[in-house]
Amino acid sequence: MTETSFVSRERLFKQQDYFRNLTKYTHLKGRFAMITSVATPLVLAGSSLFMIGNGIYNMSHNIEKKE
Repeated sequence: MTETSFVSRERLFKQQDYFRNLTKYTHLKGRFAMITSVATPLVLAGSSLFMIGNGIYNMSHNIEKKE
C-alpha cells in the first residue's frame, strides 16, 4: 500500500537543496522568517506599551477605580 506524495519528487529535492545550502539559522530559512523574527515581537511590544500607557492614564485620572 503506497501513498501519493503531496509534492513531486523533483520539487522536493529542489527545496531540500535550497535549505541545505543556506547559511542562516533554521528558523530564518523559510519565507515566513519576517513574520516570526520581526512582526510578532513588534506586535507584542506595541500592545504591551499601549496597555502600560492606558494604565498610567487611568491612574493619573482616577478612571476605573474600584471602591
